[in-house]
Order: sequence, then C-alpha cells, then structure tokens
Amino acid sequence: MIRILFLCCLCLVSGVGFAQLVNIESKRMQTDSLRFALNGDFSLNHTNNDGKQVTQIDIALTTQLKSKDLRKLYFLIGNYRLIDSGAENLQNAWFLHGRFNYKFEGMQWLRLESFIQGQYNQLLVVEQRNLIGAGLRVKWMDRDRFTGYAGNSYLYEVEFSERAGTTNYNHRNSTYLTVSYATKSSKFSVANTVYYQPLYRELGDYRILEQFRLDIPLAEWFKVFTAYNYYFDSKTPLNTREYTSNLNIGIGISL
Repeated sequence: MIRILFLCCLCLVSGVGFAQLVNIESKRMQTDSLRFALNGDFSLNHTNNDGKQVTQIDIALTTQLKSKDLRKLYFLIGNYRLIDSGAENLQNAWFLHGRFNYKFEGMQWLRLESFIQGQYNQLLVVEQRNLIGAGLRVKWMDRDRFTGYAGNSYLYEVEFSERAGTTNYNHRNSTYLTVSYATKSSKFSVANTVYYQPLYRELGDYRILEQFRLDIPLAEWFKVFTAYNYYFDSKTPLNTREYTSNLNIGIGISL
C-alpha cells in the first residue's frame, strides 16, 4: 500500500531536462521479457539560511511497453525540475521524450530507433527546443556484468530563444556511447554516457553531454541514486558558449 501511494504521488506531477541535451540512456529499462515497466525518481531539498529559503524539487517518470513478440518497444519519459526561493523561481524546466525501438529479426545487436522530444529551461539561452529524429542503435559489448551501446541518429530541431529573439531550424547528427557495470550481487550499478551533437552545416557548432550515474538498490522496487551531469554548448544564438553541471542525489522506485 505504501508503494502504491508513493507512486500515485509521483504520477500527479508532470515529469525535465536540466540542460538542453538529456541522457536518454540513463532512463532505458533492461527488462528482458517483461512487457511493461515503470520507474520513478524523486528528490527534494530545502535550505534555510538566516531566513532565506530555497526549495528544490526533481521528479522523473519513465514507462516502457513491449509488443507480444518483444521486437517493438515504446518508451516515454517525463521530467520536471523547480528551484524556488519564495520571491522567484530560480529554475523552471521540463522535458518530454517519446521513442519507438524496433529489434531486427536474427540481429539481436542492432535496432532501429525513432523519437520525438520537447523541452524547456528558463535559465538557458535556448529556452525551448523541439525535435524529431531517427537512427540506429548497436550493442557493442555484452558480458557477464558489462554492457555497452552506441548509437547514431539524424535529428531535426526547432530552437527558440527569447533573449536572442531568434527561432532556428537545424539539422544535427547525434552520436552516443554508453558503458554500464552491475555487480554480481546486485548491490550497486554504475553507468557512464557521452553524447555528441554537431550541426551538419557547421561542425564547430556542437553540444556535449557527459553523465555518470550510481544506483544502489535497497529493495526489489526501491533504490537510491547519485548522478553527475555536465552539458556544454559551443555556440548559442547569442554566439556565446554555455555550460551547466549538476550533482543530483535522490530515491527511485521500479515496478
């Protein structure tokens, strides 16, 4: 009953991109023959410094559905982050991502992916970005406790910047590489992922995302996690460079 109530509380809040490039790899679910899965992460931090109060809320919901033959996979992510000082919002960001994954018959190492995404972050020069894309995903390592994936996709994006007064329509390449390790006793797992997204017409205009994540299960359905993210944009609409980094500690559930 406690688990059900906790999950319902999470589902009441829309699910966030902290930077304008989000690590989808950290949200994927390795569920084998399980057709439906749902994960939720929640973290809350409240600080009071001589009467100056800051509250931070981070919520992430991920759901996955597989077809009966397990070759088609539908994947949806929703994230939300709010940092409120009482007088104003220091950060307000959301992120939605939908993905379709198709496994080729007789080729367990190769998959076709297509996706659509929308995100907003009031602190960045590009406040809102919407995109659609497709590409291939390859499992390049599959050992007892180590797993590795690589992917390459084409994406078409629309970027809106209120500060620059611009709306840009871009064609980008997206490449990622991820490696994960899980202990034999399942006491913890770690994963590291790097994304690289250059413009086709100008390779010097690119984005990079690096994430390291540690998950520690405390029960079959309950865990604590730590994630470090670093995001870099080589060229914003204001012709400046931009980077963000954050360290996030929280709890999660799996059903």
